[in-house]
Amino acid sequence: MKRSTLHPLWVRIFHWVNATSVVAMCLSGWQVYNASPIFRAVTFPASITLGGWLGGALLWHFAVMWILVANFLAYLVLSVATGRLRRKLFPISVRAIASDLAAALRGKLGHGDLSQYNAVQKFAYLVAIADIALLVLSGLAIWKPVQFPVLRTLMGGFDNARVVHFVAMSVLVGFFAVHVAMVALVPRSLLTMIRGR
Repeated sequence: MKRSTLHPLWVRIFHWVNATSVVAMCLSGWQVYNASPIFRAVTFPASITLGGWLGGALLWHFAVMWILVANFLAYLVLSVATGRLRRKLFPISVRAIASDLAAALRGKLGHGDLSQYNAVQKFAYLVAIADIALLVLSGLAIWKPVQFPVLRTLMGGFDNARVVHFVAMSVLVGFFAVHVAMVALVPRSLLTMIRGR
C-alpha cells in the first residue's frame, strides 16, 4: 500500500530553498555586520562569513535576498491558497503550547504521527514566518532608508532598524539551531522533508 505524502513537492522545494537562502543571508550578513558592529563585543569569525570583504558580502546578501523574498512570498501565497497554513498551524492556544512544552522538557512528547504538528512546533513555525517578515522589513529600512521613510520610522530610525535586524536574525538562528536539534532527535522528520513521506 502506498503511503500518503506528508509534504507535497512544492513544500519541500520551498523548504530547502528557504533553508539555503537563510544560511547564505546569515553568513553574508555577518560579514556586513563585522564592517560596522552594533555591539562592539560581538563580531563573527571570518571562517563563518561569506563574501570575503564588505563589498563581496553585500553582493551575496543582495543577490540571495531576492531569492529569499520571492521564495517566502510564493510559499505564503500557496500555503494560504491551498489551506495548508490553516490546517497545519491552527488552531493553537497558549495552554496547548505550555502543555506540549512541559511534555517536551520531560521527554514525553510523542512523535508518532509526523503529519500532525504539536503546539510547540506550530508556535515555532509561526514565529519563524513572522521573524522572516520582520527581517525583510527591517532589511528594507536599512537598505533603502530614504525610499522607505515610513518603514524606517516604524523601526525607530536607521540605527534602531539595524538592531531590529540583528535581533530578528538572532531569533532565526536560534530557531534554526533548535530545528536541527529536533531533526537529530527525530530523524524520520528529515526523511519526510526529502522524500515527502
